[in-house]
Amino acid sequence: MTMTATDDTLRTLDFNKEQRIDAPIEIVFQTLLDEIGPGNEGPPGQPMPMKLEAWPGGRWYRDLGNNTGHFWGHVQVIKPPTILEICGPMFMSYPAAGHIAWRLKADGNSTVLSLRHRAFGMIPEEHITGVRSGWSSYLERIAKAALKR
Repeated sequence: MTMTATDDTLRTLDFNKEQRIDAPIEIVFQTLLDEIGPGNEGPPGQPMPMKLEAWPGGRWYRDLGNNTGHFWGHVQVIKPPTILEICGPMFMSYPAAGHIAWRLKADGNSTVLSLRHRAFGMIPEEHITGVRSGWSSYLERIAKAALKR
């Protein structure tokens, strides 16, 4: 038997950001569902096929075809057009548990979209750092896509 040393330090992740979008709340909510589902992208311009079953208990997963993929989480709460919460490992393929909440609030003709991703587990430090740019780019894509509708 071979044993190797690993970094099994328990860490927490807590990312919180708001994005003001000049579009009605219903459009922003639908755009959110589209952008984290079939319209999802990985690195800029690279498709990352995701499926979102938008009902309580529904799955959110990366679909690679032929019954292969990566489970990201279950819909914990969905109350269109104001709340979507998902719990699960998200992108983390190691011992971890996570929760992400998108909250939408109408503000005149605009919408304030807030995203909070919290997790704990054996999360590598670079993933904690990378979440900032990853989720920030999601929020920017949602804002741009909502303005086109």
